[in-house]
Amino acid sequence: MLATAIIVFREVVEAALVIGIVMAASRGVARRGRWVGSGVLGGLLGACVVAGLADRLAEVAAGMGQELFNAIVLFTAVALLGWHNVWMQRHGRELAQQMTRVGRAVLSGERPLYALAVVVGLAVLREGAEVVLFLYGIASAGEGSAISMLTGGALGIALGSALGLTLYFGLLRIPARHLFTVTSGLILFLAAGMAAQGAAYLIQADWLPPLGREVWNTSEFLSEESPLGQILHTLVGYVARPDGMQIVFYLATLAIIGGLMRRVGGGSKTHRPAS
Repeated sequence: MLATAIIVFREVVEAALVIGIVMAASRGVARRGRWVGSGVLGGLLGACVVAGLADRLAEVAAGMGQELFNAIVLFTAVALLGWHNVWMQRHGRELAQQMTRVGRAVLSGERPLYALAVVVGLAVLREGAEVVLFLYGIASAGEGSAISMLTGGALGIALGSALGLTLYFGLLRIPARHLFTVTSGLILFLAAGMAAQGAAYLIQADWLPPLGREVWNTSEFLSEESPLGQILHTLVGYVARPDGMQIVFYLATLAIIGGLMRRVGGGSKTHRPAS
């Protein structure tokens, strides 16, 4: 549930920021709410299509073996999570500035009203599609039941929407870059945990050597079945009895994604909402 809530919260906040920036920049335009609402609806419908395609792909690939298929889904989710963090680290501010320019162009009459629906719809579609693929990876890893994922998704939507509204109305003065720094770190560890789980599936399918069975065993101190163990397993990929290959994949994921984020970020392109 925690992983679902974190991912959904992050994506909803990003979509809400785009919507809020466009709405703020186009203030005074007649029927802007109708066009922005149409864009949101279109983006959500597109995300539903992506969800349907994901289920279809699972049916087609069912014959390749459950462990191999689960590993492919997990590594795809890891790649998308990493790309997402790196891209936002580099282009977050540029995206906010671009949305502001679109809103002002509509306000001045330089661009048609439907431009609001297009930019908002694409933003919602992008974030919604990412949520679908990420949650499919979580489900493949067996991280939680459908009820817990629905609960986490509802929590993420509620918190993300509330924060987006708060930012839009100017009631929150905490710089958004701090919020995204925290969520980027959480998503980084989520990706590392998914990579380790994917490696475990490949070991089960005899596609990878274990590089040592149960390199350590901390079950006596902290079981994965305990409440704290489950929370740490979700948030940071804690495994009580990891194989060596799982450790390699975990550390490599942290090093690669974290290194790319530091390289492209440089502290000067963090995501900030436009005023």
